[in-house]
Amino acid sequence: MGLEVQAGLHGQGVALLAEAGILDGRRAATHWIYADRLARRHPRVRVDPDVLYVDEGQVLTSAGKAAGTDLCLYVVRRDHGAAVANGIARRLVTPPHREGGQAQFVSPPVLPTPGDGLAQVMDWALENLSRPVTVEDLAARAHLSPRTLNRHFHARVGTNPLHWLQQQRVRRAQELLERTDLGIDQVAAQSGFGTAGVLRRQFRRTLDTTPDAYRRTFNTAGDTAGNTAGHGIPAA
Repeated sequence: MGLEVQAGLHGQGVALLAEAGILDGRRAATHWIYADRLARRHPRVRVDPDVLYVDEGQVLTSAGKAAGTDLCLYVVRRDHGAAVANGIARRLVTPPHREGGQAQFVSPPVLPTPGDGLAQVMDWALENLSRPVTVEDLAARAHLSPRTLNRHFHARVGTNPLHWLQQQRVRRAQELLERTDLGIDQVAAQSGFGTAGVLRRQFRRTLDTTPDAYRRTFNTAGDTAGNTAGHGIPAA
């Protein structure tokens, strides 16, 4: 059984792995404040200053304390499925997956303006994922132009509205595959992808698997202990 090494606290854990040569030739994440320093001291490490965490198989790195939580939830989601990870995230009062990378935190965030309804619009989109919701629909409900909505999304969420919407559809499909016996066509309809073909393409693009394979792995009615085989032991 291999040993997964997880590092990221204030950039110190990543620096130690780099000093030991463990990250040579690997892509790694660290806090954006330390990214340039790490890249200069260890040119053989492919430092990515934009992402919250990186999975390089046996070695996983994150961009500091909060991103360490993101990474832990990613490991839970990978090993046990979205439903388990979402449940843990709710207990931690944290998002199950934060969109975007570190760029959204480098500059001061845009403060809410009077009458800003972005949160309400996002809630509405989540309640209507089965409908063919478009970016134009979101912009209209927010009383913004699509261009302005895109700017607000990048400032608050770290990604664009279309990418955010697609990610929410994928997560809805994951939960339906884990918790129900609905056919793939029904899962596609209820998650807003329309057809099984579109759902399969999106799963392949986003999760590098198929809906059928995902269901075989995670639709186990509460028995998730066997899903950790081959993934090693996470170590902080």
